[in-house]
Amino acid sequence: MGGAPARPALRRCIGLPAEQFAADYWSRRPLLSASAELPSGFEDLLSLGDVDELVSRRGLRTPFLRIAKNGQVVDAVRFTRSGGAGAQVADQVSDDRVLELFADGATLVLQGLHRLWPPLIDFAAALVTDLGHPVQINAYITPAQSQGFSAHYDVHDVFVLQIAGTKRWIIHPPVLPAPLRSQPWTDRRIEVARAAEAAPDIDAVLKPGDALYLPRGWLHAATAQGEVSAHLTVGIHTLTRYALLEALLEQAADDPALRGSLPLGVDPADTASMDTEVRATVDRLVTILRDVDTAKATDRVRRQLWSAVRPAPLSPIAQAAAAAQLSSVTSIRRRPHLRHTVQLGAKQVTVAVSDRTIGFPPDTGRAVARALAGPGISIGELPDLDAEAQLVLVRRLLLEGLVIVEPSPEHHDQAAENGQQPDPSG
Repeated sequence: MGGAPARPALRRCIGLPAEQFAADYWSRRPLLSASAELPSGFEDLLSLGDVDELVSRRGLRTPFLRIAKNGQVVDAVRFTRSGGAGAQVADQVSDDRVLELFADGATLVLQGLHRLWPPLIDFAAALVTDLGHPVQINAYITPAQSQGFSAHYDVHDVFVLQIAGTKRWIIHPPVLPAPLRSQPWTDRRIEVARAAEAAPDIDAVLKPGDALYLPRGWLHAATAQGEVSAHLTVGIHTLTRYALLEALLEQAADDPALRGSLPLGVDPADTASMDTEVRATVDRLVTILRDVDTAKATDRVRRQLWSAVRPAPLSPIAQAAAAAQLSSVTSIRRRPHLRHTVQLGAKQVTVAVSDRTIGFPPDTGRAVARALAGPGISIGELPDLDAEAQLVLVRRLLLEGLVIVEPSPEHHDQAAENGQQPDPSG
């Protein structure tokens, strides 16, 4: 079917079409979306009961939990201890100490949930696909009438997804629009504090199921209202044009003239001579950029993105078992959210993923490309190879974690009866 992509994960976070969000709000201004404008709430992603389970039963360690009170981070020694017999790890979260701090008004911050909690692992992967930018997910659980952090800005965009309770958000325009990761709010404490005293652009209370989008740089402070408040913060680590600039400057390092030393006896306080050097450097840089290798610059940014995201989880034991039980009618497909390129060479077919490049025999090129194209295919349908070569290739693709075996219809039916999502590698 044609038309714009559906972007279902993004649609859970915004109360308007993705195209309108991209044109009018993305990286520009905040967006409030009421629960009635969104497809569903967020308790399927994380609930207060899930938070209790994570803190008390999952052997959670720092830095996956951070605690703050009155704008200050609590020292981790106040809420961690050894895990006891057989688990003598000194920094495991202690539920009774967490209880004491939370009851005294401290905010719990569960960090890195996109690597820890299954529903959020899946949601984060889908959202990265929709946005094209890496994401992280934290949860903030704040006691009634408490404020976790004072007014500040983030160096990444965020979606705030309200799970439970209510929270009042006070939002002011940036003191530094679109800050880079090297430009944190702590470098501008006085400006931030002064700006936070002005009338806010947004003063709103988020209720369960509501969502808020904040571009990086927008000042915000949030206070729980009359009950415990919990929300997810989806941090979007946007790829920027500055990243493209860094990729271009990397190529400038190949130029001997730009690597050259400034004159002997240079005096940086001599404005006239330094102006001459700066202008000569700019002229040389402009000359180089006219003939820049755009593909090389693009590849650097691609590697930056790929190193920050992961494909969908797979089950190693089930995957190994599947690789040992293949037949020509077995159906396979690319591992969900796998980022890769396929290069067809005369001597070798190479598949590049985030952390390595994998080589295959040259006669497997069309079969490798088809296996990684996305839609499922039975092994016997892979082109150019005989039956034995098809099985050898797919076994290798499975053990490299590039493809998964599609569950049989019976597996899907049984999982549906049990109210479960079928394991795609089982």
